[in-house]
Amino acid sequence: MFTVAMNIFPPEKLGTAMGACSLAIMFAPAVGPTLTGLILAKLSWHWIFWLFVPFLLIALFFDLKFLPNISKLTREPVDFLAVILSVCGFGLVVMGFSFAARFGWTSIIVLGCLLIGIIVLGLYTHRQLTQQHPILNLRIFANSAFTKGTLLVMINFGVILSAMYLLPQYIQNGLLLPVALTGIIMLPGGIVNALVSGLAGRLFDNYGAKMLTTLGFLIATVGAVMLACVTPHSAGWYVIAAHVILMVGCPLAMSPAQTHALNALQLFESADGSTIINTLQQIVGAIATALATSFLGLGTAAYHGANHAAAFTNGVHFGMAFTVVLTVVGVLIALSLKKEPESHDVTLTDE
Repeated sequence: MFTVAMNIFPPEKLGTAMGACSLAIMFAPAVGPTLTGLILAKLSWHWIFWLFVPFLLIALFFDLKFLPNISKLTREPVDFLAVILSVCGFGLVVMGFSFAARFGWTSIIVLGCLLIGIIVLGLYTHRQLTQQHPILNLRIFANSAFTKGTLLVMINFGVILSAMYLLPQYIQNGLLLPVALTGIIMLPGGIVNALVSGLAGRLFDNYGAKMLTTLGFLIATVGAVMLACVTPHSAGWYVIAAHVILMVGCPLAMSPAQTHALNALQLFESADGSTIINTLQQIVGAIATALATSFLGLGTAAYHGANHAAAFTNGVHFGMAFTVVLTVVGVLIALSLKKEPESHDVTLTDE
């Protein structure tokens, strides 16, 4: 999707196009808890998956019917060894983080998965840098603008998924509210997320990435701190307000960061850049959720008392502290971004 946008839109319109793409990506995890809550209020968890089938079929139809190949097909040979190395390497790393919540960080299983996964990823990276036709052109990480933009996207995704993992559980186990009401409480943030996602792309065309990503992560920090201060007796309006603030900041930073990263590349590198960002999003999302689970468990175990809601809320404090750290790191990286290339400024002036 992002590669298509890079190929068909001129630079002065690319921010708006990327904003529309980000709207789809950011809106999904934001409204997921709401839809899930409504489904689980009446049906079993199996229906969460069954209800996706018609949408997937519709997407497949539109893909086959209306999406042409806009780039030249080069028919590069597939490096199957690299594919195996990436699957094993990324898989073992994610497994290691996921098992940590269950077995502890000093477990042989956890340490073994992480160590072997890192070694395999090292071999994969070496192979990609030495092959004539690599699956992923990792050399583009030498471009600092792409690297920083990608880091901001990864951090943003980690903030969203860790918060979206912790918040519904807090509403049910900390505030002791039913699952259907949990979905309703999450809905305003999801709506705001969609609106800001679409707006952020247009703002990028006028203000560039540095101001928007810095402002976005600052706002997200406020929302994350508010969620880190919840109690078993927090008012519903407070939880909604904190979620909405978080959902203003995250999408405000997401689209500009991704557009900044991909704009830094040559057009023939955009497919590699888009693939790298999408690949890392999935990995970072899984790792962030696993880390949030670990901190949630640590905080729950650290509470001394018989009140389950208070113990769980204490676990949420630990988990949200991790989210706050991510937003602060995002602010620091955003402040280091350079101004958009002068060519973009000229195009905007001419327009």
